[in-house]
Amino acid sequence: MRTRLLHIWEYLRTSFWLVPALMTILAVGFAFLLVFIDRRIGSGVDDVFGFLYSGGPEGARMVLSTIAGSMVTVAGVTFSITIVALQLSSSQFGPRLLRNFMQDLGNQIVLGTYLSSFVYCLLVLRTVHTVEGREFVPSISVAFAVVLALAGVAVLIYFIHHISTSMQAEQVILAVSRDLEEKIQRLFPRESEDGAERELEAESARRIAEDSRELDTDVPAAQSGYLQAVDRHGLLEVATENDLLVTMPCRPGDFVVEGTPLVKVRSKEALDESVARQLAGDVIVGALRTPEQDAEFAVHQLVEVAVRALSPGINDPYTAVSCVDRLSSALCFLCAREFPSPYLYDKEGNLRVVAKPGTFTGIVNAAFDQIRQYGRESAAVTVRMLEALAAIASQSRTREQREAVLRQAEMIERSSREGLHEKNDVEDVQRRYRALLDLLGEEFPDR
Repeated sequence: MRTRLLHIWEYLRTSFWLVPALMTILAVGFAFLLVFIDRRIGSGVDDVFGFLYSGGPEGARMVLSTIAGSMVTVAGVTFSITIVALQLSSSQFGPRLLRNFMQDLGNQIVLGTYLSSFVYCLLVLRTVHTVEGREFVPSISVAFAVVLALAGVAVLIYFIHHISTSMQAEQVILAVSRDLEEKIQRLFPRESEDGAERELEAESARRIAEDSRELDTDVPAAQSGYLQAVDRHGLLEVATENDLLVTMPCRPGDFVVEGTPLVKVRSKEALDESVARQLAGDVIVGALRTPEQDAEFAVHQLVEVAVRALSPGINDPYTAVSCVDRLSSALCFLCAREFPSPYLYDKEGNLRVVAKPGTFTGIVNAAFDQIRQYGRESAAVTVRMLEALAAIASQSRTREQREAVLRQAEMIERSSREGLHEKNDVEDVQRRYRALLDLLGEEFPDR
């Protein structure tokens, strides 16, 4: 249940309508509250709020109408500017980065400010009246509308500055890299330890093949799409209650095809249909890939920016180099983190859930493969990739990490011999490659 709630929250957080909707609801509440206060206090507040508004009903109607019309007009302008910015960002940095711009809190607050001010002025405007010589002018409410108008001017200045800076390549890379670091900290909260615990878990994996239960059942995917999140504890609970061994053939980020196994179940008895539905309900499949439990999602975003920068139409190696720098920083941090165990046990110590694990090698490949392939003819990008791998190697703690780094370095070195034709460029690459081998030479003397 917690995983599904987090999935819903991730959807709401990346939607463009949530914050404006909440601000509009808040504006409705403020309108009724301030009008109620005006009716209670009466005209005794003119001395306090007179510097903002002290006119009669006609003046109040004019002020509120003017503010409401201005706010809805500016809201349309800001929305149009935002759409243009999204189109430019999509073409320059890639469509997958639209998610980052849509979840930008600053843009949501700007749009919400103008929409909520418009709704507030409309609701207050309907209360201004003159009946049989008796006038009612909600002075506090009108004064607050003037304050909202002044705030709207300040927000417009902020919006122009914010939208112009958020589209700069360095700012986009910085935002994505921060998102990547946040995801690594959340998905890999524990610092790495020695391998004794991993060996114990490997022994548990061998118990799978020796399990006495003989009935294997596949729970098929109800739709095609990306595996977005897995409620591992929900699977553990169902498996424990029904004496099952549940195996996940896919992990978050993988694409599943309708009808293919979503969950594999080993049991002593035939699997009940209701239990199969429970297991399928703990695995969330959607149309889009999301970063909830997918550590490679933000990596692919940075890689996409780098690959587009290396395309012949853009030819911007500096942006690609910046992406490599940010990737190396994240991977250095990941070196000190422990990957979550793919094995879950019940309280009696029985193995119940086996998930498909993510690996450091997989993340390194996701970070460097495409940049290496598209940047093989750029000496600057090739040199920086080797320097980044050297930095990662210096922070590595396990043999798997060093093997992943060495494998990438060997492929980069081979690509450079085919892609670079200037002798001095090749020598620069060879110099960085030998420096990296010196870092790893004691563990891989034959290579």
